[in-house]
Amino acid sequence: MTSPRLDKGVLATPVQRPAPLRDSVYETLLELITRRRLPPGQHLVENELAEQLGVSRQPVREALQRLSNEGWVDLRPGYGAFVHQPSESEAEQLLAVRTLLETEAARLAAASATPEGVERLRELWRAGVAGLERGDSDAMVDRNADLHRSITEMSGNAVLAGLAGQVARRVRWYHGLVVTQRGRESWDEHGRIIDAIEAGDSERAAELMREHTEATRLAYHERAADASAEAEADRAAGL
Repeated sequence: MTSPRLDKGVLATPVQRPAPLRDSVYETLLELITRRRLPPGQHLVENELAEQLGVSRQPVREALQRLSNEGWVDLRPGYGAFVHQPSESEAEQLLAVRTLLETEAARLAAASATPEGVERLRELWRAGVAGLERGDSDAMVDRNADLHRSITEMSGNAVLAGLAGQVARRVRWYHGLVVTQRGRESWDEHGRIIDAIEAGDSERAAELMREHTEATRLAYHERAADASAEAEADRAAGL
């Protein structure tokens, strides 16, 4: 089955020039991948990308090589570059590590939270709920990422925050699949985590975060199983 041509509307904004072009192209493509604007399996044709981004093919080629090195893109000799489709094993490993890191971050954050820090979490929570109410999935994904990052920063452990940050961008790709499915339940869980952090209850904050991240992990696997079943049904029907 051939991959569809890239929709020209996806890359409507040329990359910014001040940074080295390869870095700007890399950031642009990575953002589109993590937001699922470039879906798994999408064929990334160098000359199409170069034309739509307003650059030459060289920085595109360099960006694709970097994305391949980091596991976002698969380079297939004789066929080209394709957005990577994570396996169930990859998803399980990443989301399990996320649970470990963010559970500890919530525990530490509850022990060191300031009123200003808690208010920042509540601002992000309110923005996320507003996104939910207007059906803005991008806003929900962004505010979710901001809230989790703020909690890891509140932990006071720079190494933990750095590791969690490395994981977070990949997690955003998975969260984009389930953000609507999780909906209100997810933001209610966030609210209870913030309450525990504000109360200085480290054990409850950690337990609530563990349950929250586990719920997202299970929701992703359920969604992936449904998608696999749908694809198998389409194949059986000859679609």
